Amino acid sequence: MKIKKTLAILFSLTLGLAAFTGCGPANPGSGAGSEGQDKPAENSASDGNTNADSTSSGSLIKVGIINNDPNESGYRNANDKDMKAMFTEENGYEAQFAYSLKNEEQIAAAQKYIQDEVDYLLISAAGTSGWDSVLKDAQTQGIKVILFDRTIDADESLYEASIVSDMAKEGETAVNWLASQKLDEYNIVHIQGVVGSSAQIGRTGALDKKAQAEANWNIVTQQTAEWSAETAQQIVQSVIDAGTKFNVIYAENDDMAKGAVAALDKANIKHGVGQDVIVMGFDCNMWALEELLKKNWNYDGQCNPFQASYIDEIIKGLENGKAPASKVVIMEEKGFDAETITQADVDQYGI
Repeated sequence: MKIKKTLAILFSLTLGLAAFTGCGPANPGSGAGSEGQDKPAENSASDGNTNADSTSSGSLIKVGIINNDPNESGYRNANDKDMKAMFTEENGYEAQFAYSLKNEEQIAAAQKYIQDEVDYLLISAAGTSGWDSVLKDAQTQGIKVILFDRTIDADESLYEASIVSDMAKEGETAVNWLASQKLDEYNIVHIQGVVGSSAQIGRTGALDKKAQAEANWNIVTQQTAEWSAETAQQIVQSVIDAGTKFNVIYAENDDMAKGAVAALDKANIKHGVGQDVIVMGFDCNMWALEELLKKNWNYDGQCNPFQASYIDEIIKGLENGKAPASKVVIMEEKGFDAETITQADVDQYGI
């Protein structure tokens, strides 16, 4: 554990230990707040049973984990479970969790964790910008920052490492697959994730670039459903109601693809292999890959949610004075085609 010797702490010590009572962990919550919640939901990895004596002895590594809403998607739920399984007292950690789909709420949670004097901030940012100030505050206080799942626009000196998917490559792989279908005309309903997230930027960027370069690629609508199946269904329903011609659904996660398919089914529009509409999703939920296996969908792009072991290894190295070998760790990922996917792929890669 590091020893903090800032003037602010010395000053607060002279005021007595009572000054610290407002900086403890928030009341445990479910971590399943809606995207419109007033503040990030928080809870403890030990469900409120953190041993105060162990904490005060300094035997546990204190981490503040800032993530997106675990109810956002199957991917996010798998990611959250992975983090909670790793960052436990049994593994040497005292962990607090905060959840929000809003950047400003995540930043507020990070500021609180800095006040709580955690040892590490682990951040999966809702948006890529606006983090410089809080990361500088963390650095000033000797708190190490590790990014996971998503990148941010900040100088690399402000964080120890970034364990991420290559979202731009995910988009390129998907768009290259779509191009390989050699349609006479591409009329695409593009359903975006939360605008400004690295997943949205990477998956949108590849499609926009291709559509701008090819005369027969038309994006008939491009709207955000903020990862919601219900909103995606409404978007596709409105396109159907308007009588707009389309033959591709490019949804930036599986849940939005599922919502889009619900609208297609309601309108009796055939979709999947050899049908009227190509359906594309991302994340490789088990149920989504099963839709590929049944040829109801056409493509699903992998996004690996299991970053906790990478982070644990980096933290243990830093605790022993060893810096990460690389600032950025890119996880290997692939795309799956309904015409070639196997049950073994579903079993191995489904989340």
